[in-house]
Parts: sequence; C-alpha cells; structure tokens
Amino acid sequence: MVDHVLVPVDDSDRSTQALEFACRDYPEARITALHVLDPGDFYAATGIEGGAMANYEEIQDAHESRAEEILKHAREVGAEHGVEIETDHIVGGISRSIVGYADDNDVDHIAIGSHGRTGASRILLGSVAEKVARRSSVPVTIVR
Repeated sequence: MVDHVLVPVDDSDRSTQALEFACRDYPEARITALHVLDPGDFYAATGIEGGAMANYEEIQDAHESRAEEILKHAREVGAEHGVEIETDHIVGGISRSIVGYADDNDVDHIAIGSHGRTGASRILLGSVAEKVARRSSVPVTIVR
C-alpha cells in the first residue's frame, strides 16, 4: 500500500500530469508536491560582471517567489481532484534533492513527469526523471 507519494513539480505540463496521476491513483495517500530550486540557476543569472553578486539575493528571492506560485498551482490541482496536497521547496541539485527528500521523508512512491527528451540530448544530458528512477530506493512512475 502506498502511504506517501512525492511529486516533483515545476512549471511544465508534464509535472502537472504527474500530480494529476498521483491524485487519481493514490487519493488516500499523503501527497507532497516538491519544487527544487537549482542554485546553478542563481549563479547563471548573476554572471561574472562587477556587482553581479550583489544581486544574488534578489535573484534567489525571485526564484523562491516563483516556487511559491508553482506550489500554489499544485495545491489548486489537488483541490480540483478533492485531494489536499502538502508542498515543500528545497535548494539543491534537482535529481539528487528529489531522491534525498524521498529518503528523508518516508516517501514510498515517486510520480514524476517526463520531459520526453530523445536522441542526443537524452544521451548527453540525461533527464531528471531517468536519474531519479535510477537512484531512487522507492518505486518511480514516470508520467508521459
């Protein structure tokens, strides 16, 4: 029996589909929507020009604000399905953070959206969903 489902969310249709899947297939389970803030995005936005580091906190605040919007949307999706969604956000490498969160929070299933990467980009970059599926100690459903 699945008691706790983790659904990583971003602003993609695939993550919304994964959340809808969890709500439909595990309506009695505790469902947590998790958004991971990649610190690399903060640094990439600041660049290396003079004064850029002064804007780091503003950039991080903007990313955290966006995370709250994404998590609000996740709660709305849950409400549409009659399911209360717990939400959380963390800062870290995306796939490792998802797996670590699952391990640290008694998650027994992960439902994650696939971004449908194919060909060379999939081979060279790998996808978050694939990395999570390979590293996770709990079952993972990849929603396409």
